[in-house]
Amino acid sequence: MLKIGDFSKLSHVSIKALRLYDQMELLKPVHIDKFTGYRYYSAHQLPRLNRILALKDLGFSLEQISKLLDEISPAQIQGTLQLKQAELQRLVAQEQARLQRVAARLQQIEQEDKISDYDVVLKTVAPIKVAAIREIIPNFHAVAGLYDELLEYLQRQGMKDSRYFAGIWHDTAYKETDIDWEFAIAVEQVCSSDRIKVYELPCVEMACVVHNGSYNTINRAYAALPVWIEANGYKIAGSNREVYIVGGNQQDDESYVTEVQFPVEI
Repeated sequence: MLKIGDFSKLSHVSIKALRLYDQMELLKPVHIDKFTGYRYYSAHQLPRLNRILALKDLGFSLEQISKLLDEISPAQIQGTLQLKQAELQRLVAQEQARLQRVAARLQQIEQEDKISDYDVVLKTVAPIKVAAIREIIPNFHAVAGLYDELLEYLQRQGMKDSRYFAGIWHDTAYKETDIDWEFAIAVEQVCSSDRIKVYELPCVEMACVVHNGSYNTINRAYAALPVWIEANGYKIAGSNREVYIVGGNQQDDESYVTEVQFPVEI
């Protein structure tokens, strides 16, 4: 038998780790002196210890290893390893995407010799129930009319407050006339009408950027998004939104805060 210190040197595993494995019943000493409390191990336990170390190296937790050390079939072990493989592949893909975003940021700084005022964030926007009005409007100035119409309708329905106001731009290219625009407000219990549609905006992966300032300068945020989307290997996948976090129907108000969102996909 080997004292715990000798077994530690032989296996290159710390005494602290061996005590933890004992505590978790992964690797119990073959003998514990009832008078001194000294732990003793056997060289025959090295294969089991190496199995623990090999599974740790594959990324399994000690709790998972405990189950894998039990007498289970090769098919069960194979299935567990396949699940771990899929998990690691997802992690690798996430880190590769992160690496691409870092490279894109470095490229932007090199090209512009400055840090951009706009930080683009990729987020999953949850589904949300809205009341919305959609119309082909003659120009941007007509936006305020739809904004007022929807607010007045919801007030007549008894709704006082909402946490979500958004404009949705449905045209596939920039237009200054005959614009397909929709204004949406989050609701709970509201009825539809001939002009107002109540439905659920879907869950979407969005590239998002926040603009502080008036709508007159929001084009700066729009300029930052396509550069980020292309540099990070995405493509636009639908109608973009403007979420009015702090806003109103005045065109030039520097206190406004707007999040511009573009749905994206690989």
